[in-house]
Amino acid sequence: MNLKGSPFLFLSTLSLLIAVVGGCSEGTGVGIAGSGNVRRSSVDGVSSQPTRRKLVLTGSSTVAPVMHEIARRFETLHPEYRIDVQTGGSSRGIGDAKNGIADIGMASRDLKSSEKSGLVANRIAMDGICLIAHRSNPVMSLDTEQVRSIYRGGAKNWKALGGPDARIVVINKAEGRGTLEVFLKHFSLAIENIEADLIAGDNQQVIKSIQSNPHAIGYVSVGAADYEVKNGGQIKIIQSDGVSPTMNSIRSGQFPITRPLLLITKGQPQEDAARLIQFAQSDEVHDLIKAQYFVPSAE
Repeated sequence: MNLKGSPFLFLSTLSLLIAVVGGCSEGTGVGIAGSGNVRRSSVDGVSSQPTRRKLVLTGSSTVAPVMHEIARRFETLHPEYRIDVQTGGSSRGIGDAKNGIADIGMASRDLKSSEKSGLVANRIAMDGICLIAHRSNPVMSLDTEQVRSIYRGGAKNWKALGGPDARIVVINKAEGRGTLEVFLKHFSLAIENIEADLIAGDNQQVIKSIQSNPHAIGYVSVGAADYEVKNGGQIKIIQSDGVSPTMNSIRSGQFPITRPLLLITKGQPQEDAARLIQFAQSDEVHDLIKAQYFVPSAE
């Protein structure tokens, strides 16, 4: 059919022009490189959609799960924000904050003296580090010297510690992890002197390794271990020097291996980061922190 000069062709062309003009008047999303925000074009100075603000958090695999939950609640209350939570270890979070790669770094240990320059640490909770073994292992408690002996290769068989006649499979954490730093400091161990059979990254890797090996031992966040035990995991928490790691013993200071959970910024936090940090420190998220078996800082 020849449509030249046809009213159908005219109407189609007119519709297309209206759609294009109409689309321009509604605004098109434009990403602003490096700003972390997505701005919208406007007509007569009126924005068609609110500015989308983005915050990036990187670091501790202990802090990340609770910050993920806090971020989701924050986004629900403030839909103009989008928050990206990434893991990689405390050292990564601290380094990313210092180098401007992340708006906020997450750390599950205190800042070292060499890291403090230019950084601000904001505590949101307290946690502990506990030793864990397979649920079938009868050993209930280990003292400081026994733990040191296990990790330095002196104690090699569970039988000498009241367990089964089996070789101890030692699991250590990877370098750059806050849990490792706190563990080494508490037990006065040097990483080069540790004799480990397996090296794990985050808490879940340690837990899974122990669940699949009844003769293994490792250490993780108390929150991660407590959550696993209460949800039917095949692990048990071992007392340290006769003290059980619980929220109450961490809160009271009775449990000896504790550490802060921190949000790190380069200098004082700016508007968007400050808003999220204040929310993470408020009683509005205490239920989320306690659900991860951590102790809120305000308590």
